[in-house]
Amino acid sequence: MKQQSLNSSQGGMALIVGLILLALMTVMALTSFNIGRTSMDIVSNLQRHNEVVSAANSAIQEVLSTTRLFKTPGTIFLVPCSGANTRCYDVNGDGTNDITVTLNPTPTCVTAMAIPNAALNHDNPEDAACVVEINDPNFVEGANSGNSLCAESVWEINAVAVDAITEAQITVTEGAGVRVPANNVFGVCL
Repeated sequence: MKQQSLNSSQGGMALIVGLILLALMTVMALTSFNIGRTSMDIVSNLQRHNEVVSAANSAIQEVLSTTRLFKTPGTIFLVPCSGANTRCYDVNGDGTNDITVTLNPTPTCVTAMAIPNAALNHDNPEDAACVVEINDPNFVEGANSGNSLCAESVWEINAVAVDAITEAQITVTEGAGVRVPANNVFGVCL
């Protein structure tokens, strides 16, 4: 009889140990699930951040590739999405704007300096458009002949990008040197 009571008390211990192990395994499974979910949230946020920065940089590149930068800096984008100097991006292709980029403040010309004719390479096609021809038989090529038709300008461009879902906002500021026609830039810069 003693043997039966020993077996029955051991059977109860096995049940308790089994329940404790089951509880520990459940806690471990929930912990690993939460760690995995947190990691996915971090990766998702990093991806959204990169998309917003990319949209801001894309808008800045678009600004630098158009003559509207120095002709009409207040209305650079031909088809704004929600106001002047605003560009919207549909990142996932669902037809809804995900990121809005606004040039705020309006791109500003910090400085402009006329390029002297003597600083130009007359054989370079990019410089040839800037050269002021002098019809003087005594003119020596390379001599100081005054300013050319072009100027070097320095611009500051701020792109403020906002994610429509998270409302996260980032500002990308870029300075850029742009060669422009001298007659256009001095009215904007000075």
